[in-house]
Amino acid sequence: MSPSTVAAVRPQPPGDERARRRLALVGGSLGNLVEWYDWFVYASFAVYFADDFFPGSNSTAKLMNTAGIFAVGFLMRPVGGWLLGRAADRHGRKSALTLTVTMMSAAAVLIAVAPTYARAGYLGAVVLLLARLLQGMSIGGEYAASATYLTEASAPNRRGLGSSFQYVSMTCGQLLGLGILIVLQHTLSSAQLHSWGWRMPFLLGAVLAGVVLWLRRRLPETGAFTAEARTAGTGGREQTGGREHDGTRGTLRSLWEHRRQALLVMALTLGGTVAYYTYTTYLTKYLIGSAGLAKNTATLVSFTALAVFAAIQPLAGLLSDRIGRRPLLITFALGCTVGTYPLMTALGSASGYWSALGLSLVALVIVTGYTSINAAVKAELFPTRIRALGVALPYALANALFGGTAEYVALWFKNDGHESGFFWYVSGCALVSLVVYVLMPDTRNAVLSPGEAPAGAAVTEAVR
Repeated sequence: MSPSTVAAVRPQPPGDERARRRLALVGGSLGNLVEWYDWFVYASFAVYFADDFFPGSNSTAKLMNTAGIFAVGFLMRPVGGWLLGRAADRHGRKSALTLTVTMMSAAAVLIAVAPTYARAGYLGAVVLLLARLLQGMSIGGEYAASATYLTEASAPNRRGLGSSFQYVSMTCGQLLGLGILIVLQHTLSSAQLHSWGWRMPFLLGAVLAGVVLWLRRRLPETGAFTAEARTAGTGGREQTGGREHDGTRGTLRSLWEHRRQALLVMALTLGGTVAYYTYTTYLTKYLIGSAGLAKNTATLVSFTALAVFAAIQPLAGLLSDRIGRRPLLITFALGCTVGTYPLMTALGSASGYWSALGLSLVALVIVTGYTSINAAVKAELFPTRIRALGVALPYALANALFGGTAEYVALWFKNDGHESGFFWYVSGCALVSLVVYVLMPDTRNAVLSPGEAPAGAAVTEAVR
């Protein structure tokens, strides 16, 4: 049965309920911002610290080593998605969100104090690897917990808008990292940045995570989880829809019952995650290494493009609340399938700031069709008792296989002398997702908790 149901006329929530939702939106988004700031700042500053941890004269090879460690972090995302997704389904979204930001803070401190190759040989690279593994676990749980939290905390007819703030905060986290990079580029010399300046953003990330930890401990739990938890008895037993679930909340056994939706999450994530990491984390390196732009110019291009990208996410999310999720997803996948090769080729020949910015904006507007609503779509596929894990594990697996390796694959093609092969790779991934988007049902009208359904209305599979 499709997770969509007949759209219902929903009354406006009272003022205190709207205030609670606004607090949840702000609190969840700020925490997500810091999480992704710590995650992306590694990629943003890699061009400055690669020499400190890996010997040799081949700059591309050094970047491949740092990109490899970046990709390894993604391998821990399924582990984090499983452990923290389970925790979010069993103990609440709020507790999982608090745990993820604690782990990210610890990882940021490790990177900030990692010894260089000159001082400790490859020990510094090992510390980087351990920190990225910890960050991977944290992000694996953060995506699902924040996606579920923001979707459940939003009004039923504004879930697209509410969930769009996940990528607003993700992108703002990256913008914060790029902004700090721009400031440091203009206040420190290149030698200072390569020597010690790159450590500063990681120390800042640890401090910000501490502030967010304090904030997240004060967030309200979502109504959907609270309503589901009221049915729970001792020992994790719960009565839902006339059926008893003995400790199955947030378990792999329960997820297996929804394996079709889990596979759907992986397939619809494939094209989106590859495109997103191509036009965000890899874009700056591509403009420097292939287009030949100065580091300062390439960073400014990325910063400006991402600022516009963040601003248009809520507009696209709101549009999906009106016309549905599928039209935006299909538009993204079609544009990425046919547009990646010409866009990346043109970006590789960009001669200055304005040409590179214009092309980057075209690419990111296309990607917005996925990023603005993917959190809501995934959350709308699952019932409350398995929603966080159902979003977390398949999404993390798809990211580990495709999103986290996108930059490494791009650099591999470049190092092998066939850079354009990567463009076709991105297009192929988008094509797979395009087929999925065309065949899947629209999830806009899915009911996330029984309280959303009007009297006498059919309750969708998502709450059975």
